[in-house]
Amino acid sequence: MTISRRRVLAAGAAGTAALGLGLGGPARAADDKVIRIGFQKYGTLILLKAKGSLEERLKPLGYRVAWSEFPAGPQLLEALNVGAIDFGSTGEAPPIFAQAAGADLQYVAHEPPAPRGEAILVPRASPLKSVAELKGKKVALNKGSNVHYLLVKALEQAEVPYDAVEKVFLAPADARAAFDGGKIDAWAIWDPFQAAAEVATGARTLVNGEGLVPNHQFYLAARKFSESHGPIVDATIAALAEIDRWIAANPQAAADQLGPATGIPASVIRVAVERQAYGIRSLSPAVVAEQQKIADAFFKLGLLAKPVVIAEFVRKPTG
Repeated sequence: MTISRRRVLAAGAAGTAALGLGLGGPARAADDKVIRIGFQKYGTLILLKAKGSLEERLKPLGYRVAWSEFPAGPQLLEALNVGAIDFGSTGEAPPIFAQAAGADLQYVAHEPPAPRGEAILVPRASPLKSVAELKGKKVALNKGSNVHYLLVKALEQAEVPYDAVEKVFLAPADARAAFDGGKIDAWAIWDPFQAAAEVATGARTLVNGEGLVPNHQFYLAARKFSESHGPIVDATIAALAEIDRWIAANPQAAADQLGPATGIPASVIRVAVERQAYGIRSLSPAVVAEQQKIADAFFKLGLLAKPVVIAEFVRKPTG
C-alpha cells in the first residue's frame, strides 16, 4: 500500500483543521468510544452533522462523533485507509480505486441510483452537439470519480476510443475555471457543481447518466471498525435514513441548509437535490454486480493496478 499519512495531509490541505481530528492526535484507544466521520461539502452527511441527530442517537450508547471535511471522495478514502476516519460516503469510483490500492474497507449501505446527477457539459456557445464530436477534444474531470466512469461509458456508446479524447484531470473548482475560461472543450461533472454551471453559464448537457450509469452513492466504513462496532454503524445508517426521509419531504429546506455549506445559492442546490434519489439501504446482489462492472471496466482500461472483487468488501446485512 503506497498511501501515506503525509499524502493524506497534503490531499486534505483544504480542510486541514478538520483533517487534524483524525491525524493530529494519538491513535484510537481501545476504550475510545467515538465514530470519526468524513464528509464532503454536499450530501446527506453534512445535513446529518448540522442536525446533530446522530449525536443524540449515540449518546445513550456512550459514543461521540468527530467530523472531518474532505474535498472529494478519493481523499476521504485515503484518510479511511490510514485510520484517520471510520466512516464516510463517496460515489462509485473512489472505493474501487481504494480497493485496488489495498484499502481494507467495507460497503455498508447505498443510496438509489441518481443518473441525472452527473453529466458531460459543454459551454453554451460550443459547436459540439454530441459525444461523438469529443474525439480529439479536451475533457476535464476529477480522476477516479463517478464521472470518470460516465465518460468511459459515454465514449463507448458513441464508439469513440477512450484514448481518442484528451483527459484533463482537475478538481471541480479548477475545472470550472478552465471551463469558464475556454481552456477545455467539455467537463464531466456532478451535482451541485453541474447545476451551478448550468444556471450560471448556460452550460449545455451533451449527455447525463440516464441509460448509461447508475450513479450510486455508497456509505463506507473501515472494515476493522465495522466489524468491531457494528451497532454504531447500524445506528449511523438509521440516522441517515431519517435524514433521507426529511430531504425527500423538505427539498427546499434541505437546499436552504446546503447552500451556505457549498457557497452555491439555494435555488441552484434545489435543482441538484431534486435530481438525487433517497432511501438508504443495504447492497443488493444487483448493486454489487453493477459496481463490479465498473471495476472491471477500469481494470480493462489499465486504470487499476489489479482487479478487485466487490463482493469481498460488502458488509453482510445485520438483523
